Amino acid sequence: MTEKIDMDEKLKDMAGQLPGVMNALSGLHSEVVKDGALSARMKELMMVAIAVSLRCEYCLWKHVPEAVRLGATREEILEAVSTAIVMAGGPAVAYGSVVVLKILDELNV
Repeated sequence: MTEKIDMDEKLKDMAGQLPGVMNALSGLHSEVVKDGALSARMKELMMVAIAVSLRCEYCLWKHVPEAVRLGATREEILEAVSTAIVMAGGPAVAYGSVVVLKILDELNV
């Protein structure tokens, strides 16, 4: 497992080198995560579950803190992880129990 990653800083670095691509991605992300039929918080919880399913640790360093910032509780985040476990099996258990718990512990959530 990698050390704590500041994904916002890494994304800024990449935006400086690929401004067209990263601006397009940022615009898409902003449009998707805004409140709509689903709240932004719910969408971040979905992204946590998807990141666990895809085993994207870097994604988790972005979406777990963002879910917390939007008011998600530890219980809600772990319930999102549980949906990933159902869909992705054993690898999701590993990511949910190692990576997500580490991030939540570092955030004191």
